[in-house]
Amino acid sequence: MLRHGARFLLSRASAASTRWSRQLSTDLPAEEIGDSKFIETWKKAMPNMDPPKTPSAYMAPRPPTPSTIPSKLTVNLVLPYESALSAKEVDMVIVPATTGQMGVLPGHVATIAELKPGVLSVHDGNDVTKYFISSGFAFVHANSIADIVAIEATPLDHIDPALAQKGLADFQQKLSSATTDQEKAEAQIGVDVHSALTAALAG
Repeated sequence: MLRHGARFLLSRASAASTRWSRQLSTDLPAEEIGDSKFIETWKKAMPNMDPPKTPSAYMAPRPPTPSTIPSKLTVNLVLPYESALSAKEVDMVIVPATTGQMGVLPGHVATIAELKPGVLSVHDGNDVTKYFISSGFAFVHANSIADIVAIEATPLDHIDPALAQKGLADFQQKLSSATTDQEKAEAQIGVDVHSALTAALAG
């Protein structure tokens, strides 16, 4: 009896999938992919229900990619609690990517880079502002906009070298005395961050 029931459900599911099958978004022509097409199709299928919001509804549209490379790079440095830099036009930024230091100039190819503890350098003419960042991501767009999202970022000249050295010693002690995997992981993160911090302050 269970076998017959399983066959019945399988046949109903197969029939339903055939009846309701439709193209995937990747199968559609480019002009048919977008919010306007989605909303139009939604209203035809469900006229009595408002269409759901898509991510693009909450995002300001990006400026189009210019035909020529601009003279400046627009940088946004965003933290969870504040915007440290907002639409600042600079000559170059150097970010501490996990793959190594990465310089970003106007016209840089679109890139996503994971960041490690280290120094973010913002170059504007002869002025260089340095921030120590703990981690995050850099999103470099083809239209010469760089969005840098960090967990923590502090101007390098606001950091006390003595406190950085003390923090490193404290976390090294915690690492040597850790007994659980969680304690070891937390202590190792502290060692990594403070090691990068003391190296940055040393120049």
